Amino acid sequence: MGKKKTISKQDLISFYMEYVLENNQKPQSVYIFSKTYNFDESLFYKHYGTLNAVEPDIFMEFFNSTLTVLGKSEEYLEYDARHKLLSFYFTFFENLTANRSYVIYALSEHKNGLKSLKLLNGLKKSFTKYIQHLKIELIQTNQESFDKFQEKGLQESAWIQMLLTLKFWMDDASPGFEKTDVFIEKSVNTTFDLIDVAPLKSLIDFGKFIFKEKIKMS
Repeated sequence: MGKKKTISKQDLISFYMEYVLENNQKPQSVYIFSKTYNFDESLFYKHYGTLNAVEPDIFMEFFNSTLTVLGKSEEYLEYDARHKLLSFYFTFFENLTANRSYVIYALSEHKNGLKSLKLLNGLKKSFTKYIQHLKIELIQTNQESFDKFQEKGLQESAWIQMLLTLKFWMDDASPGFEKTDVFIEKSVNTTFDLIDVAPLKSLIDFGKFIFKEKIKMS
């Protein structure tokens, strides 16, 4: 059987995950990897510079495929930020569950230190951009530096929430990972309840009213 003439990035990702699961280790070299799947080394280098670049890309594929699915849903496009984020989480973790054996292998040795894991750097950048794109409403103070600080804080908090959910899912032994679904729903809803600006706006408006009336009476 002749060697494969073309290899896509998706092919390499599939081969890489299969190799890891069947050999319980990562490929030791591009030569061994390409020989195992019957293609020339040069085809690998059209997509990646090193084998170490493949693994982070796998988590990006989970993220991108999640957005692709959500983008095809007219219902999702009509959702507010809270329900869009819930939909993202449920769909993203469905993707992870479909590839759970690989994800657990890739992350298990780091599960107590996920925050600093370089493997997830690309995912973090894309996820925080997604959070920014949701345009979650925050109290605007008209102080540019503070408003930017608020927005940055929201993105970092959202990433920490993602890591906590990932850790919970990795440890979840419930049927169908139903406890993870509950965790997602409660954590996302709690976050949005905490940053809900409507009560704060009402309180600020009331404070302004009292302040003005106090000045009038004095």
